[in-house]
Amino acid sequence: MDTHQERRALVVYGSETGNAQDVAEEIGRITERLHFQTEVTELDAISLKQLLQYSVVLISVSTTGQGELPANSQKLWRSLRSARLRPGCLQQIKFASFGLGDTSYPKFNWAHRKVYNRLVQLGAHPICDRGESDEQHPEGIDGALTLWSTKLRLRLLEEYPLPNDVEPIPDDVLLDPKWLLDIPDSTNAKSEALINGSIPDTPPTNLLDVVGGLTARITSNDRVTPTIHWQDVRHLKLDIESYHVYSPGDTLTIYPKNFPEDVDHLLKIMQWDAVADTPLKFKPSPPSISPTSSLPVFNLTKTTPITLRTLLTNHLDIMSIPRRSFFAHLAHFTSDETQRERLLEFTNPEYLDELYDYTTRPRRSILEILQEFDTVKIPWQRVCSVIPAIRGRQFSIASAQAPADQKESRTRIELLIAIVKYKTVIKRIREGVCTRYIAALQPGQEISVTLQKGGLSVTKAETEKPVIMIGPGTGVAPMRALIYQRRFWREEIAKDGREWDKDLLFFGCRNAEADYFFKDEWRKLKDGGEPLDVLAAFSRDQRQKVYVQDHIREQGERVYDALAKKGGLVYICGSSGKMPQAVREALIEGFQKHGDMDREGAEAYLAAMEKSGRYKQETW
Repeated sequence: MDTHQERRALVVYGSETGNAQDVAEEIGRITERLHFQTEVTELDAISLKQLLQYSVVLISVSTTGQGELPANSQKLWRSLRSARLRPGCLQQIKFASFGLGDTSYPKFNWAHRKVYNRLVQLGAHPICDRGESDEQHPEGIDGALTLWSTKLRLRLLEEYPLPNDVEPIPDDVLLDPKWLLDIPDSTNAKSEALINGSIPDTPPTNLLDVVGGLTARITSNDRVTPTIHWQDVRHLKLDIESYHVYSPGDTLTIYPKNFPEDVDHLLKIMQWDAVADTPLKFKPSPPSISPTSSLPVFNLTKTTPITLRTLLTNHLDIMSIPRRSFFAHLAHFTSDETQRERLLEFTNPEYLDELYDYTTRPRRSILEILQEFDTVKIPWQRVCSVIPAIRGRQFSIASAQAPADQKESRTRIELLIAIVKYKTVIKRIREGVCTRYIAALQPGQEISVTLQKGGLSVTKAETEKPVIMIGPGTGVAPMRALIYQRRFWREEIAKDGREWDKDLLFFGCRNAEADYFFKDEWRKLKDGGEPLDVLAAFSRDQRQKVYVQDHIREQGERVYDALAKKGGLVYICGSSGKMPQAVREALIEGFQKHGDMDREGAEAYLAAMEKSGRYKQETW
């Protein structure tokens, strides 16, 4: 059956951390099984005119910062917002969309809703109810995606029925990947990785070829918590040659590598030893794949020298917690019926809680799962379609740019990073892919990084107004950047004898002696006349736990005075979940008590602050 002309699906994603891309790829597999010629790409890779060339457009988009679209969606979003577009100009388009959000943010799933509403406004026709996931859901994205994708599949079959003699491709039939690995015809070469036969303790130090990447030199990597403390927190300092402007709230992305011992372990489990260090190339799989289609891994071109070992070290996330689709793939690569049945159980939407208990709760990695399902043998040619790509991890910058840095033509960046290492419910040590890599970085070592704009959008003009900063734990990092940036700006605009309104920083940690980050700096700043008060909540230093929201209530009059009477701003950074909502509640109670407002009026005042950009949240 020739279905290509009338059955073309475009799946586009706007993704900050990669989750929306994962969802897009899952949607793409649904359309492929319904015989759509499918292309999956980021939103900014296409134009409005290209949208009109497809039978159906399927969108996966996450919300970032203050309700914004991710960076890889901004170009197309600007096109969609153009005032020159006439109502009805997209009436040829049929679409469906799924949003990824977090209810701990005030603007839950706003980016998705903005895209959906604008498409409808321009005449596009939704073929399915919009789907929305919540990061706070016990089953994460899958809590909403599973039901929505089932509904989407039914709606696609209704809108685009298959001929009577054609059935959807069953789930137990393995789809062809877009790209396969292959050995070039003329290769006799071997990689140097195994010449000495020993396995290094740490990842290789070669730089990665990152799109838009910068080279950063580690100047120090110091632990700032006592060695007896349960958590290792690092103060990492880096220098980048040449001057690059950044602001409080901006992030630095570090691109991790896997450790050689783990890579070697996987090579042995999969029985790939013989080909591990043989030079490879990518080749398009089905004849319909365009040779210009993007490769399945980031920061690689078709001419980049690769081997299985370098792919597993630098590009494939073998230590990540897999998604449901991973188990569907594995079921094709075992002849053991018992293990196959078990793998397929994890793909059944009825057993989402069992999947969660096996993967997310104990933080089981892909490597561990392949150890346990020992009869699974993935063909090495297909590895890039089974194991997801490693993505860079974003960290809020903890420093501000001193005027002297520009004169010296360099960019100095500091980060505050909690190293993820703990014991799970199954009594195994878990380590974060990126923070384990960061913990091993040595002064003088160079790494590949990128700089990204954050959502706080701090401006010099706001220096005239007081700020209320809430940053528990490593959430204090962007607050530190803001404090120093405001200090530099004050020095630039200072008038003789000027009295500045005091800023308030609400910081929270467990113990005053263990994880009160930058406490000596706060003391020096205050002694030096900086208009700053730091109110620290130590949750474990007394019988009754004390949190940042408790201090906000205690300081309710000062907070209200700074915000309502002096037009101040609120910045909240740190862990998503309960903290942002607890802080919000404490602020509302303060407005009621000290502003003579009822509950409705206090909530309306806070909503107005959000709308005008005076209430900003950046949590993770």
